[in-house]
Amino acid sequence: MIPSPFALGAALITSIVAVQYAHAADSLQKTLAQPARAINGIAPTTRSHWMRRANQALADVLGTPCPFAAFGTAIVNHTGNGLGDLICIGANGNSRTGNPTFHGEMAAIQNCTSILTDPQGPYNLTAAESLSAFAQLSLYTNAESCPMCAAAIRWAGFKEYVYGSSVDRLVEQGWAQIRISSMDVFRQSFDLPSTTRLIGEVLTNETDPYFLWQYDPEYRCPSTCVRRDGVCSKAH
Repeated sequence: MIPSPFALGAALITSIVAVQYAHAADSLQKTLAQPARAINGIAPTTRSHWMRRANQALADVLGTPCPFAAFGTAIVNHTGNGLGDLICIGANGNSRTGNPTFHGEMAAIQNCTSILTDPQGPYNLTAAESLSAFAQLSLYTNAESCPMCAAAIRWAGFKEYVYGSSVDRLVEQGWAQIRISSMDVFRQSFDLPSTTRLIGEVLTNETDPYFLWQYDPEYRCPSTCVRRDGVCSKAH
């Protein structure tokens, strides 16, 4: 029996999609790099420097190194020499703003957009130029992004996305998370015109402690913080 043209067409589409998905999955495996290696010419010590800067964003933005939602972000331009240039920072501002989507990554992207397009600022980019500029930037965040933020990172077209503590680690410690990894989000983003290098679990020995005290009353507070009434707060 000769298959109908419709059946042949459906089979062809299915085959093409399968090939595209397999190619995307294969390419994706190359995006998740070992954090101890120099990726894109950036030394591990430089990665550590900027991950520490993402941690520092908590104190800079929120006034304390130990907020309950301790999610900090730094966005960096590595196109120059040396360590690179900090463009902006952000920290989770849900409780401060009342905006449930104002995660650290979203805050940083918004802050960078404002800085890049500020007519009185150092860049003074047009909206179109600002959109293109993200392809040159690296986003560092001290914990793996939720699927909303991971999708925003892909839509922005960042050159690199570097995270510290993993979603799995957060879940192990009692954090409520939407259990979709950044890798899964990236895997479904192969239709987008840009590519983003994903580098995971950088400097976890320093990022993990920011997320280990909230649901463990015996765990020590981050540096310069003390526990009062079961909650870590900045020491006076």
